[in-house]
Amino acid sequence: MCRHRPACPSVESADREAAHPVVHHPEQGWSLLCNGILLFEDTGELLPDGQIIVPHRPLGSGRVVTAAQRRPARDAA
Repeated sequence: MCRHRPACPSVESADREAAHPVVHHPEQGWSLLCNGILLFEDTGELLPDGQIIVPHRPLGSGRVVTAAQRRPARDAA
């Protein structure tokens, strides 16, 4: 399917998401890659054989949220 030189990674490759987009619809949140993968904005994938890859976007340190610490109650005076 890919006519790029060098050829894009195949569906079986670990770096399959590096393939060139042939159709890109950011307003709808998806791109079709030249290796036949539908890549979604949330990093989920639909492979050409119908297999679903769940979203796998890593959280960067700037996006990690921790619960607020509870402050000890002050004595009412």
